[in-house]
Amino acid sequence: MSKSVPTSRRGILRAGLAAGALLPAASLSARAQGGPDPLITEVQDWASYTGEGVDETPYGLPIHFEADVIRRNVPWLTADPISSINFTPIHALDGTITPAGCAFERHHSGAIELAKPDYRLMINGLVDRPLVFTYADLERFPRHSGVYFCECAANSGMEWAGAQLNGSQYTHGMIHNMEYVGVSLKTLLDEAGIQPEGKWLYVEGADASSNGRSIPLEKALDDCMIAFKANGEALRKEHGYPVRLIVPGWEGNLWVKWLRRIEVTSGPVESREETSKYTDTLDNGISRKWTWVMDAKSVVTAPSPQSPIQHGKGPLVITGLAWSGRGVITRVDVSTDGGKNWQTARLAAPGQRMAMTRFWLEHDWNGEEMLLQSRAIDETGYVQPTKEALRDIRGENSVYHNNGIQTWWVREDGSAENVEVS
Repeated sequence: MSKSVPTSRRGILRAGLAAGALLPAASLSARAQGGPDPLITEVQDWASYTGEGVDETPYGLPIHFEADVIRRNVPWLTADPISSINFTPIHALDGTITPAGCAFERHHSGAIELAKPDYRLMINGLVDRPLVFTYADLERFPRHSGVYFCECAANSGMEWAGAQLNGSQYTHGMIHNMEYVGVSLKTLLDEAGIQPEGKWLYVEGADASSNGRSIPLEKALDDCMIAFKANGEALRKEHGYPVRLIVPGWEGNLWVKWLRRIEVTSGPVESREETSKYTDTLDNGISRKWTWVMDAKSVVTAPSPQSPIQHGKGPLVITGLAWSGRGVITRVDVSTDGGKNWQTARLAAPGQRMAMTRFWLEHDWNGEEMLLQSRAIDETGYVQPTKEALRDIRGENSVYHNNGIQTWWVREDGSAENVEVS
């Protein structure tokens, strides 16, 4: 006669504990030998001696047990690491705020060191008063804050022609979500006074690449910010210290780091970065300009190839992230069978405009294979498309703005792999 199987979540947890399924290896060994659990019955080292004092680490780092939670790159992706990208370890994070030390980097000519006393920001062009600000000048203007995601236009770009990289970090990790503090761009433009002919801005960085992009004045006056703090501290060198531009919901290349100049113009400058680069090659070979907004997108971060199921059958929390450059995420659906059936996930908190949203779906996993997917819906009614639907319009020759639905094949042993379903 077979043993009865508990069907409630509490019953499954109790059964798991009885079998030792949730206990550490030392405990499992003791239990297997029929002895008491030393982790409970014996005084451990961490309870026998005093720990480190409060000043042992003046600027904190994660405990060494979490040393694997780091940004990683893909060496073959670019010819030179000076002008390259690394990826946020989104599979190992929870919540929505990305620690600045884990936030992905993208450099066009390397991360430069620019000290605050040497910093200058010029506003020129079609303005009433050309102005130059020091860093100290910027700090005296009224503050503005906001939580926003910053996503590289090429995030998921290697997946246009099929599954390539294994893990949410590598397929979706060119993104971070931080709380920024700075000065509204409108405040500074009002200080300079925009002439009637001024319709666009050309923003330019101070690094050797002079990375520059054109931005319509309407967007600049709406919600753009000149930020000097992220997550409560000064920007990191890799993220544009001492000052970068924030362009909520729009592709990361517009978020110019080490911002040194804002020129008000009557039209777009048509720089290298907005003509030969950062354009979308369509199925007919023609490239489309001015695709700024990052459409609604989501990804399951666990389970995933870098975050496999290790606890066996039973209660499983499926979790991931969703975001939209069009506004607020209102719903995320999750499928365990490759999109045949969908369940609405639970949002950790109401969505915020142009910010990442965490979702959870509690699931009792019976050990069967899953084709795990998520799809995001935003406040405009936009629904994240399948990769097939995206390719019907865009073809397979693009690099940028791939927001197609991701599929993880979760095997019976809990491991996962990047696949596509058709």
